[in-house]
Amino acid sequence: MLTQERLKELLSYDPDTGVFTWNISLNWRIKIGSMAGGINDGGYRRIQIDRIKYGAHRLAWLYVYGDFPVQEIDHRDGNTDNNRINNLRVARHAENGQNRKLGKNNTSGYLGVYWFKHQKKWCSLIVIDGKTVFLGYFNNPKDASEAYLSAKKKLHTFNPIPREQILGESDGQ
Repeated sequence: MLTQERLKELLSYDPDTGVFTWNISLNWRIKIGSMAGGINDGGYRRIQIDRIKYGAHRLAWLYVYGDFPVQEIDHRDGNTDNNRINNLRVARHAENGQNRKLGKNNTSGYLGVYWFKHQKKWCSLIVIDGKTVFLGYFNNPKDASEAYLSAKKKLHTFNPIPREQILGESDGQ
């Protein structure tokens, strides 16, 4: 099991940038002072230490707080390579899901809004603790989104406002 002491021996971590750099060279590919790790297919930075790959976000938590979190780590801004300590928070799996971004196949441009071809209407859904709650059918995606956002404010207490609104990103229009 990796300890904070071993981690600090091998790597330096800048909590303001979220970047890990190597303190020592473990092999010919590692240069002292170089950025540690690489990005995996899911967009997470992974760092190999003693033949085990770790998520940099989990290593940041260990580096700062002294132990690995039992639960998941949520990236507040949704950028899985932003490992600044103030961007990380412990979350249950259901809470982490409250901070999701639009899926790649989303056609509405809104969280929780889907085209339901059998009704020929927009459908609004929200997930609460792993259970999908139907919010209704709507004539346009904006109305469906308003229903979703209203429910999100009440039911997603861990992350009641979509990160796009917090960060000032597109609101789907």
